Amino acid sequence: MKKVVFLVAAIIALGLSSCSSISHTSTTVPVETTVSSLSKADLQVSQKKIRFEYKPSKAVRRCGEKKVIETAVAEALKANGNADVLVAFQYEIKKKSNLFGRKTIKYVIVEGYPATYTNITPIHCKK
Repeated sequence: MKKVVFLVAAIIALGLSSCSSISHTSTTVPVETTVSSLSKADLQVSQKKIRFEYKPSKAVRRCGEKKVIETAVAEALKANGNADVLVAFQYEIKKKSNLFGRKTIKYVIVEGYPATYTNITPIHCKK
């Protein structure tokens, strides 16, 4: 009888115990750094305003709206003469709702003036 009670108690104890495991991985902390250079440059801004429509891929859409806009600007610069920056740019985002109410970005229209850096010269520090 004692063995049966002990066996039943052991089975109940095993049944109530959890079978989950905990795994820890290392966590990362973003380090806010800036890269600075003591250089002087001229900015040549084009007089022609460009307009570019960008249809993001699924991989780009997963990164968020901010990254979609950044990618649209980069693709617009690449398609229009490979400029360095887009000055005074504006964007328009077209979103579409799916069956569950979740919105996805269909396309982004970017407008602005492409510009390139010229005459880059280093500035020497006085000590």
